Amino acid sequence: MKNKALKLTAAAASMLMLASCGSASGSMVEKPVMNLTDSTPAAAGELDTLKWSLYAEPYSLDYAYAFDYSDNQVLANICEPLLRLNPDLSVAPGLAAKWENPTPTTWVYTIRKNVKFHDGTTLTPKDVVASLNRHLDPEVGSSWYSAFANVKSIEATGKDQVTITTTKPDALLNESLSGAAGVIESAATLEKLGGDYGNASGGVNCTGPYQLDEWSSGEKLSLSSFDEYWDKDLAPKAKKLDFVVMTDPVARVNALKSGEIDGGWMIPSNAINELQATGTGQMYFGTNSAVSSLVVSNPEGPLGDARVREALVRSIDRNGLVMAAESGYATATDSLTAQGVWGQQPKKVQEAAFDQLNEYPYDLEKAKSLVKEAGAEGREITITTAPMGNNFNVVAQATAAAAESIGLKATIKTVTPNAYTALFSDPAAREGTDLFFTNWYLSVGNPLEMFSIMRTDDFSNYGGFSSPKYDKAVNQALFSEKPEGESKNLLEAQKILNEQLPWLPLYETPTTLWMSDRVTGTDVSVNYLYYPWAAQIGAK
Repeated sequence: MKNKALKLTAAAASMLMLASCGSASGSMVEKPVMNLTDSTPAAAGELDTLKWSLYAEPYSLDYAYAFDYSDNQVLANICEPLLRLNPDLSVAPGLAAKWENPTPTTWVYTIRKNVKFHDGTTLTPKDVVASLNRHLDPEVGSSWYSAFANVKSIEATGKDQVTITTTKPDALLNESLSGAAGVIESAATLEKLGGDYGNASGGVNCTGPYQLDEWSSGEKLSLSSFDEYWDKDLAPKAKKLDFVVMTDPVARVNALKSGEIDGGWMIPSNAINELQATGTGQMYFGTNSAVSSLVVSNPEGPLGDARVREALVRSIDRNGLVMAAESGYATATDSLTAQGVWGQQPKKVQEAAFDQLNEYPYDLEKAKSLVKEAGAEGREITITTAPMGNNFNVVAQATAAAAESIGLKATIKTVTPNAYTALFSDPAAREGTDLFFTNWYLSVGNPLEMFSIMRTDDFSNYGGFSSPKYDKAVNQALFSEKPEGESKNLLEAQKILNEQLPWLPLYETPTTLWMSDRVTGTDVSVNYLYYPWAAQIGAK
């Protein structure tokens, strides 16, 4: 097994050299052009059925546990949050017709009238209170509990009003309610289904433009349009919507090429050119909130030392990695936050966030000296990966090759896609893993969300990173009543993550979307994880 790993890493090193250097004549391989767009052309007609690909089966449709791409892109069309996330990652009214912040520790939401759940019952403040309070219940164990860490109470305070009171000002809470953390379910359904809520047998009962008809585990989720949907501007154009689970990336791409599947998000980068060459559809690139990085998940291993983390970053040719892993459809970065999530900040803050970064260019000699200085020569790391796309394979192999090149020992462990998803929610699943690859997206257009999860003991702080100076900066940004105070601390947090590298930043990718020639009509943005995007899609 070890010989196999070393052969694979040698192959990865060769791939990176070719990607970096181009042809034998020394010409550089040119990066492809990525023209970002806000949306596809509007649909002209209706569809009987829209078929959409999923790279993995959802872990759950219970909004409290919907924490990954496959979960949320389905859930976004069935269930709705209090607020809506716009394509530019700003927020707008949703199930809450308006909101107010009358005091620094009080948020008041006016609940939209005449909204129906899929069972025909009407949305009330009681449903809002029951839904949101689940995040505060330790027995539920919500993946989004940290968004509610400062919440003191959630109460109905009027016929159409809900008030959230916090223990201190919270700069992120309101924005968080535009994602899965803000999804509203029927209180009666939650009580009735109990532990079966959100799984294949229990399902969900929400207010979105589509309702869940059937979940055939391992195969597909079948949805149908909801005739009583409150937002007539988003009345579904497709009568039926089938999410087809296709874990094999080759099979998924072939289904897109043939037109068997109408479209999909998160297109494997190595298939983009192939798909574009077919002439059977259109490739789109849009706003993203994600950075592809390596999650350091074992603080007791050699990567618990910041010098070793820096060494590993410096030993990976990230420009070559962009070409090999993403066919050039990405940009190397030294930041754990994407440029797009700084868009709501003042221009000078946006610029300062990236101008202040330390750069970590490819430098093997520097990397080797750091490993030697840390006394980590010969120590072993395990890189866990899954057959979820060419990028997973290439990143794992390239990382192992880089580790070996600077004096570490590296083993690649391959698990199933479902087991890989469990790494993000189950500490037991991470045992024996030092590194795993992620395309980590933020749920809102605010870098503070990323900064908040890296605080000491946060649920998603998988490697146990801890810095009192960092925690202080993030908490001051979270609890600041003055925007200038928040910005100052955001910049401080950005700087510390860049210096300490608790996760290893690799590159930024755009949101990718493929649509066959028979369909069109949706925004091209990472907001597809929380906005009912499929309702916009219809016939050309």
